Amino acid sequence: MADWESRGYYEKKFPAYLEEDFKIRKFLKDKIGRMGVEKIEIERSPGKVGVIVFTARPGLIIGRGGGGVEIIAKKLIGLLKDKAELKIEIREVKNPWSSASLTAQMIASQIEKRMPFRRVLKQTLEKIIAQKGVEGARLELSGRLDGIEIARKEWLKKGRLPRQTLRADIDYAQDQAFCNYGTVGIKVWIYKGEKFEK
Repeated sequence: MADWESRGYYEKKFPAYLEEDFKIRKFLKDKIGRMGVEKIEIERSPGKVGVIVFTARPGLIIGRGGGGVEIIAKKLIGLLKDKAELKIEIREVKNPWSSASLTAQMIASQIEKRMPFRRVLKQTLEKIIAQKGVEGARLELSGRLDGIEIARKEWLKKGRLPRQTLRADIDYAQDQAFCNYGTVGIKVWIYKGEKFEK
């Protein structure tokens, strides 16, 4: 599996295609971003554009009889400058608690529902550490936590998290919870052991 989220045949139209990728991602984040979307990958080949959406809840995006995907495809074709063939693929993320971006989204939704932030941090950390292959995690919240006057930063950590080691496989994500008393920033680090080149 490739590391890059945009890959393929860009040739001499690199700036135009890169802008197109940015517009596709922005549209999908606005439309389905809160439906448990982990990441969006774009693959290009001559005359074809493939959009792969990794999600924890594929049924929500696909809709009844694939109607949701068809609506998204019609809007995305309007964003493409060349008359390229568009293919949308929805892939399920089997384990959302070992994904940093999905965990950050879940924390954001709980904070927006006015749940006590300490309970949210503790419960989330326990769920992450219980996953197979996870060796450590760190969660951080910053802002007007629970609506208090002065903004501050609170964090919890469990297990190992070597942030100075280059071969450490750390999944990192950040998100925001929009509350009526202000915005709360969320950062998630999940350590999945060391990566050795084959």
